[in-house]
Amino acid sequence: MVKECHLKTLYFSSLPSTQIYLKEQLQSKKLIPPVAVVADVQTNGIGSRENGWIYREGNLFLSFALDVNELPYDLKLESTSIYFSYLLKETLCEFGSKVFLKWPNDLYLENKKIGGMITNIVNSNLICGVGVNLTTAPKGFQSLDITINREILIETYFKNIEKKVLWKQVFSKYKLEFENNKEFFTHRDGKKISLESSVLQDDGSLCINGERIYSRR
Repeated sequence: MVKECHLKTLYFSSLPSTQIYLKEQLQSKKLIPPVAVVADVQTNGIGSRENGWIYREGNLFLSFALDVNELPYDLKLESTSIYFSYLLKETLCEFGSKVFLKWPNDLYLENKKIGGMITNIVNSNLICGVGVNLTTAPKGFQSLDITINREILIETYFKNIEKKVLWKQVFSKYKLEFENNKEFFTHRDGKKISLESSVLQDDGSLCINGERIYSRR
């Protein structure tokens, strides 16, 4: 089923991975951006650091693609994870959620993850894969703190994307909230690195103990 909107959205009852499906369709020229893919069930999803994203029916499994030439003019590719994750965070907060963004692309409630995003470049297309525990969560994770219709969430999120808010505006708000990250860790080359002494840079990278760390997801 295809629902027509500015960002054309294809809905499926089940896919191994919305991200892989969309990537293959873009590579074969069967789909062109802007386009999105949503699955009711995802059986082999991709999580951060090449981990799987365990599916639970009723949750959000979404991937969307945009032409990199259509992004806000001041948005660098290395900043896209924060940019689109923060827009999703803001969208959820519009509906009353207390979710916050853990650098660079994980959505948290207190100290537990409820979802996240992975970004990839395929040719001249940016692909964003999104997973959010809307209703249920596996052990060690948490589900969203509000009840929201999946289609309404997607529609509102895409409307926020289509506004093409400048990076500097998104970053200025995220910078104010960055203190929420200080008790957490990030990963680099398979090692955990504390964010306690991290300093957020203007492009969204971190400076930790004199080393510059960029999001690679």
